[in-house]
Amino acid sequence: MITVRFTVRSGQGDAGGFDLGDMAVTGDLGTADSAGHVPDQGMMIYLSVVQLLDSLGAFLRDNARMLSFTGAGTSFGLAVRRTKDGLSVAGKDGVVARTTAPEFASTVLRAAEDLGPALPPEDPVASDWEAALAAFRPLVPGHKA
Repeated sequence: MITVRFTVRSGQGDAGGFDLGDMAVTGDLGTADSAGHVPDQGMMIYLSVVQLLDSLGAFLRDNARMLSFTGAGTSFGLAVRRTKDGLSVAGKDGVVARTTAPEFASTVLRAAEDLGPALPPEDPVASDWEAALAAFRPLVPGHKA
């Protein structure tokens, strides 16, 4: 079991592509969370999710052995490795979950779609956001594009 949560920090006004936020990945073995650290590990959340969707998509399509992800404007990162049984997902303190590629892809997509509200069309990140979601959806089994 793995959960992924992306959140926008409050007090930033209307949604914008450069909003600060946090990322949390929780599994049976622990949690990797950008919130509550000194120094701050918050990130430009929309840009970070676009980067995660793009890099995770390439990782899943290309059968690479390892993905090293670092959010935009932060030191927070994740390492995703292929194992004989699926994937391991780790933060800086170690592995937080062992999962399958379909489960992880589905969980990341659901968290991205839940992030909302939608960015205004004139936002400079809006087209990247929509393109990253559209490119990632076909990688999730049973998901309608």
